[in-house]
Parts: sequence; C-alpha cells; structure tokens
Amino acid sequence: MSEELKTRTKEFAHRCVKLAMALPKTPLGNHIRGQLIRCSTSVASNYRAACHAQSKASFISKISIVIEEADESYFWFEFIIDENMVKKDLIVNGDDAMLIDPGGQLTFTPLSLELRKLNDFDSLNYIFASHQDPDIISAIDSWITRTPAKVIASKLWARFLPHLLPPYMGDKIGERIISVDDKGLKLPFGDTELLILPAHFLHSVGNLQIFDPVSKTLFSGDMGASIVDDGPEHPVGNFKDHIQYMEGFQKRYMVSNKACRLWANMVRQLGVQMMVPQHGQSFKGPDMVNKFLNWISALECGVDLLTEESYAVPA
Repeated sequence: MSEELKTRTKEFAHRCVKLAMALPKTPLGNHIRGQLIRCSTSVASNYRAACHAQSKASFISKISIVIEEADESYFWFEFIIDENMVKKDLIVNGDDAMLIDPGGQLTFTPLSLELRKLNDFDSLNYIFASHQDPDIISAIDSWITRTPAKVIASKLWARFLPHLLPPYMGDKIGERIISVDDKGLKLPFGDTELLILPAHFLHSVGNLQIFDPVSKTLFSGDMGASIVDDGPEHPVGNFKDHIQYMEGFQKRYMVSNKACRLWANMVRQLGVQMMVPQHGQSFKGPDMVNKFLNWISALECGVDLLTEESYAVPA
C-alpha cells in the first residue's frame, strides 16, 4: 500500500502543478498558483517521509501534515471553480491543449484574448468541433492561420471544413484535420487519453462529445443545454425547477427517445462527475448527472412527437 500511495500522491502533485500553471497570470491567479503547488507537493513529500518515520509519533506527525495539505489542496480546487478561473472549454494536460467548440467570428477576439491569459497560442494542439453549426466552428480560418492546432471533427463534416476557409489557403487544411469515425476514438493527450464519444443525432447527424477521464468531465454539446442567463460556472441547483429551461430545447433538437436512451446508457459507464453543455448551466456531481440521464432517457423528443400535421401543406 505504501508504494502505491507514494505513486498516487506524486501523480496528484504533478496534476495539481499542471492545473496551477494553467491559471491566469493575474494577482489572484499567481497567489493560488503558489499556494496550490506548495500544498499539493507537500502531500507527496510528507507521505514519503511518513513511510520512513523512525517512531510512531513521527509517523503520526507526518501523516497529519499530509491530511492537512490534502484538505488545503481541495480548498483551492473549490476556490478555482467558484471563481471560474479555468474556462470549461479549454482542456490542458502537460504540453497538450484543446479548445472545444470555439464558435464564430463574433467570439473569436474575446475568446482568443482569454486564451492568451491561460495558454500560449503556439501550444494549442487541437480544436474540437462537436458538430457543424456556425456557432461551433465558423471561425476556423482565424484559428488555423493563428495557431498550429489540428481540427477534430466527424468524418461526415470534415470534407466541408475547407468551405469555411479563404481561397488562398487552398487544400492546406487537409493535413490538419483529424477525421473521426462514427465509433469515436481515444486521443492521446498529455499523460492520459481523451475519449471522443459518438453522440450522433444529438442533435447533428455527425455529433461528437469529449470526456476527460482526469477531471471526469463530459463536454456534452447541446445535450443538456438550457435557455438561461447563467453559464456552466453556475451548476444546476434544483433539477426539477431547471427542467422548464431545457425541456423545449431538448424536445426540438434531440432526434428521438431511442437515441437519448442509447447515449445515456453509454454515459453511465464513464463515472461522470460533471456534465458541461454548450449552452446554459452545468450538472455537477454524480447525483445531478444521474438525474439528467434518467430524465433524458424517458423524454419523448424529435421524431417521437411527429404527426401527420407536422407535414401538412400550408393552408
């Protein structure tokens, strides 16, 4: 057990350092960066010291420090989330960085400015396009010309991406597209693998989602989206009250109950701790995620709601 925990506490420290280095270069970010690096590395170093303690009293002293420093690390995690200091649409692990559904030209400038605070443009490896909508990927020309990133997209839409580029770029984008098969893929990313999940017909015919196994966060695109002013930094508090803000959207944009059920069954296997839709509030914690999965599994939507009147000739 001691060797296993040595490894686990060291990995914990490495991951905390990576998170700390991704924080904004602001007075608050700099303060938390130092504090998080200090307490997380102390967890690992003091556990190693406890393993070599020469007396029971020394062991208790070192383990007590480990517990205190681990609790402080957790405090900084909560504080970072409360302050929305790490954007939900950017995943960083080691030397790899991925921007999720960056949007169109309306959002390019503010998003690129925020990105520069967190990460250098030259280290942006991937841009993920969950589907083909303009608010997902229509600013691809700006990202392609300013970063070395490769674009991850469904094979159904990859061949259309050159149409979003100016003529002078020709076919240059071809070598920078990762075309994803319908079954999805595992993408090596830092010291882990991101899961590119199939979510077809939810709502696009070629729809993909991202699951980060480190944070256990599912970036779910339009699945779970709601029409509210709050963003993902404000998780849903009362699920029943929240239904009214997402029910109409989900009924219209999701193709059928069958597709929703099959998707929910897949997601239940992942141990999701947080689900972040493209629009609206997030679902935080296994209980809240499961409430959504149970609700969407029972929802009639899309073609389930069609009748003869849905295709009547206009009067």
